[in-house]
Amino acid sequence: MSEQVSRRAVVAVLLLLVPGAAPLPDLPVLPPEIRDLWPGRTVVSRGRHSVVALHKPAGHEPAGHDSAGLADLARRADTAGLRVSAVLGGRVRPLVVVPESAREAAALAGVDRLDGLAAVADRGRVIVVPELFATLNPTGKDVVLTHELTHVVAGTEGLPVWLYEGFADYVAYRDAGLPVATAAAELAVEARAGRLPSALPGPAAFAADGSDPVRLARAYQEAWLACRFLADRFGEGTLVRLYRAAQRAGVDRALASLGLSVATLTARWREYVRDQLV
Repeated sequence: MSEQVSRRAVVAVLLLLVPGAAPLPDLPVLPPEIRDLWPGRTVVSRGRHSVVALHKPAGHEPAGHDSAGLADLARRADTAGLRVSAVLGGRVRPLVVVPESAREAAALAGVDRLDGLAAVADRGRVIVVPELFATLNPTGKDVVLTHELTHVVAGTEGLPVWLYEGFADYVAYRDAGLPVATAAAELAVEARAGRLPSALPGPAAFAADGSDPVRLARAYQEAWLACRFLADRFGEGTLVRLYRAAQRAGVDRALASLGLSVATLTARWREYVRDQLV
């Protein structure tokens, strides 16, 4: 994976609902399923509101760069929490788990492989794929963490994939300082060639099986611009309320409250893609 902001990376964050100030280093707050994951071989770093747990290789003491990397990840998790709070409100305490390798990450997630993923959510915990997460530049790491923290805070149940992935990217890119054409580079190539998407992306477009990474990137970008259009046209607060309404009553009824259907949203979104990228 090249060093770039990439939506070919997925990460999620568990919220530790622990009141008060950040815990002291000798007072771990890891849940038992994490505390007992690597007995005697867990290295913990803490940010102001976050916890990062790393699997220490056997016979290895953390070097200075290991400690610095964990501290940096904790700071980035803190930043992600603040960015999510700016849109959704509340305070969160993220927990990120860093195994030794991609193979161990896959085993923890209960899958054979994690091709093309920098991290994955599994049963409420962050499983970072260390080799790939390390290839992201600083902005990319922040975007990935914020995206998946949004999933945890906002939830995804009962929603079409374009809405929950697009909403997570809306929050992730909101404060990233990236031009639209940079964040949606793959989609921009298609749009400038006159190939606008014909429909909002469905589950097949988000298949992270390594078969078509460019299509996967475009799927995230298409979903992001659908939610960005809604925020630009109706306001960020309305986008948040639509998301909640879609969870309660379905996306069709939620869109109807704005005078939209999936078909009319699709038509306006295609115009928005063209206006933003061509």
